Amino acid sequence: MELLNDMALFVEVVKARSFRGAAEAMGMPNSTVSRRISGLEKAIGLRLLHRTTRKIELTEAGQLYFDRCKRIVDEARLAHEQLGEMLAHPSGLLRASLPVDFATVYLAPHIAEFARRYPGISFEFDLTPRQVDLVSEPVDVVIRMGEPADSHLIARKLASLPRRLYASPGYLQRYGEPEHPADLVHHECLRLRTLKTGSWQLSNHGKTIEVEVGGRFQLNSVGMIRRLATLDLGIAILPEAIAADDLQSGALRSILGQWQPNPIAVYALTETRLLPAKTQRFIEFLREQLDRA
Repeated sequence: MELLNDMALFVEVVKARSFRGAAEAMGMPNSTVSRRISGLEKAIGLRLLHRTTRKIELTEAGQLYFDRCKRIVDEARLAHEQLGEMLAHPSGLLRASLPVDFATVYLAPHIAEFARRYPGISFEFDLTPRQVDLVSEPVDVVIRMGEPADSHLIARKLASLPRRLYASPGYLQRYGEPEHPADLVHHECLRLRTLKTGSWQLSNHGKTIEVEVGGRFQLNSVGMIRRLATLDLGIAILPEAIAADDLQSGALRSILGQWQPNPIAVYALTETRLLPAKTQRFIEFLREQLDRA
């Protein structure tokens, strides 16, 4: 990269026919231009310019070098301009792995807006909870809820989504409404199948307690937990964004007041930091939309 910069500087010097003119065009001190051109000549082992007090002239080697350098610099500049155009109008096939319930219930309208905004991008989505190998599989980005386990991947935090406890009016009418987290031990709790399935951690203004909970249902689907909760089968922990429609329709009610679970993080996982424009834009767009949630 340093060599390419010096080649571009040499081209500017030849075009300006002076170090001062090139220095003004490049926005750097005259002494810096002179020093870098001298360093370039030293690295090549040939004199490229004849210097006089009034002007500079190309040597035979300098003329040959200039002809080659100009083509290279022009190609590099064109490449930058084309990449800039790609960033402004990204295109291509975007392959993403998404959490099925979160994507279906909440992300779908945002994805539709993204597709309208960038008509040059086509999509291939894998909506499964499985662990994706970003190194060996043709996947550009993985969106996951919860802290990432694989430290070898590049994790970009998109949002931290509030969660609450919910139950249906029918369930609460039948079994009563818990007034304190300790009351949950007497209720049917719809539990997400994790390493700590049997306990829920709830916080209230900095005070945190862990409650052992039970129930007949353990699931690996937030969407199914939500559906069972609306069918009067138990109390559920859900992100507010996923429960919003059921809360508005009255199918679910928020319970336990200020005692609530910690927010859940949403991450975009990639194999590298160097991302094509389509992937960059998708991650940036989701972060913008989730920030508004």
